[in-house]
Amino acid sequence: MYRLFKLFWQYNLPRWSILFIDTFICAFALSLAFLIRFDFDFNSMPAMDAQNLPYSFLIVLGIRFVSFAISKTYKGVVRYTSSRDTVRIFTVILAGSVIVFLLNLISLNFVFGFYFIPRAVIIIDGLVGLFLMISSRLAVKALYFEIKNPAKEKMNVIIYGAGESGIITKRTLDRDAAIKYKVVGFIDDDEKKHDRSLEGVFIFGPNKLESLIRENEVEFVIISIQKISIKKKNQITDVCLENNVRVLNVPPAAKWINGELSFNQIKSIRIEDLLERDPIRLDNDLIGHALKDKIILITGAAGSIGSELARQCAKFNPKKIYLLDQAESPLHELDLEFSDRLIKPPFEVIMADVRNFDRLKNVFSTFKPEIVFHAAAYKHVPMMENNPSESILTNVLGTKNIAELSNEHSVERFVFVSTDKAVNPTNVMGASKRIAEIYIQSLGKNSKTKFITTRFGNVLGSNGSVIPRFKKQIEQGGPITITHPDITRYFMTIPEASQLVLEAAAMGNGGEIFVFDMGESIKIVDLARKMILLLGMKEGKDISIVYTGLRPGEKLYEELLANNENTLPTHHAQILIGKVREYDYEDVKGIIVELIKSFDTQNNEVIVQRMKDLVPEFKSNNSVFQKLD
Repeated sequence: MYRLFKLFWQYNLPRWSILFIDTFICAFALSLAFLIRFDFDFNSMPAMDAQNLPYSFLIVLGIRFVSFAISKTYKGVVRYTSSRDTVRIFTVILAGSVIVFLLNLISLNFVFGFYFIPRAVIIIDGLVGLFLMISSRLAVKALYFEIKNPAKEKMNVIIYGAGESGIITKRTLDRDAAIKYKVVGFIDDDEKKHDRSLEGVFIFGPNKLESLIRENEVEFVIISIQKISIKKKNQITDVCLENNVRVLNVPPAAKWINGELSFNQIKSIRIEDLLERDPIRLDNDLIGHALKDKIILITGAAGSIGSELARQCAKFNPKKIYLLDQAESPLHELDLEFSDRLIKPPFEVIMADVRNFDRLKNVFSTFKPEIVFHAAAYKHVPMMENNPSESILTNVLGTKNIAELSNEHSVERFVFVSTDKAVNPTNVMGASKRIAEIYIQSLGKNSKTKFITTRFGNVLGSNGSVIPRFKKQIEQGGPITITHPDITRYFMTIPEASQLVLEAAAMGNGGEIFVFDMGESIKIVDLARKMILLLGMKEGKDISIVYTGLRPGEKLYEELLANNENTLPTHHAQILIGKVREYDYEDVKGIIVELIKSFDTQNNEVIVQRMKDLVPEFKSNNSVFQKLD
């Protein structure tokens, strides 16, 4: 019998047969309507109604048949009946009943002088027909899915969120024949919904999540709340991971395909989703006033921060954006991205090296930028520790070149993207960025250009970031390598960092070093362990974590302000002004020029010693340059 059913479902009935089945259902509904009207006793039916019975059936069923044919209700695949099909059937049945009612009035007033069908029968027929047509389709659908995916073979799922998004999520699971999931419960924070049923599934409070998981052997929890705080998302995820349950996430409604959610869009929650913070509130009027109709130059435009700065700037209607970088392929990709935009400001890509003063001079003379965002830099600590001369050439000379030309051409604002590693630097990279900070801050004291510095820590998903590295190691089967079990870092998303840079740029009056609120520092080993759990794996069983020791110049803990510094608040809660030691331009100019000239010596110790002379707080850590301290 079961095989017979499976064979039946392998083939679709001809569409014309569905049309005749629907008409037969309507005939049954009409018969039942007459029986109900006359208390299941045809003997009590008036002679006139009994005489008109064949005509009543012929007219009503004729109208039903024609309306079904015109509306094409029979063309839908019954096993995949949706809410749209239900609405269509309701509309067609209602329209047909209205037509019968109008014909009845015409019969009374203009033709026969009497109703050819009792009015009560029309109403009962419409209600019964609607019920039978919809329920028969839903019954076929339920039977099909049960045969296709027996309940005993389904994986139990909990949907967190019993709102509209939660309902759509459940319906998405129900209609996808390839997915063997059974929703065993909804979880919702709204107490008014608790202990109620939604499409046959009960709604529980958040305190029931863990017990539901254990009692029902739940495989997945799907977070379907459209606007959920990061804190709440982390709380849900922690409970699930403690019980070895994977967490899936429904994307924002704006990303649904043609307004409909498909199961393929419900993805496993990512570690980035748990490290994000609540959306930043920007002063768009302030930023818009600073950027609108301006010519903007972005160096390092093909990098993680530079490219996102370009995207964010584009929202404020600048006159033109110039995207400068020396990396050919990434710059080409950015060019393609901006070219594909339907709405975009004018832009142009520039292949140039910030170390080449003559090339930059031509750029400034030709394009006359009014606002400069300087994001070009070497940023990898171990690479710069092994190549100090390159850090001087790019991070110091490159910044000096851009800053001097900005000053010479009276650029309105120069925004320097620095790093938390410039605070009490323990490595060459951090020290080179601190020297660049010192130069532009001292230069800005007697300049019409407003020189502004922004400091922040690691950004999620940037090139060389720890998270993409861990993902790649997990894909390769491990091990995950971490330098030290106690190492911690601050994290911020690329859009968040870029937005704060724009806000700081707009509010800056020149000379400030803006420090971003990076939230709480995160232990890297905890980050790795959570990534393993999110992928449904177990540490020590599926993948291992190996400690390799601190790399040259690497810190255990990053800082945002030096010990002898303090901060002042701004109108934005996430942006502070760091009060740092200030230098006189004439005092540092000659020292920095000599430092840059030391590149020609290619003597790493001479270069690093001069860096330490300029930045006394630079104390090397786990490096060959410790002997110079």
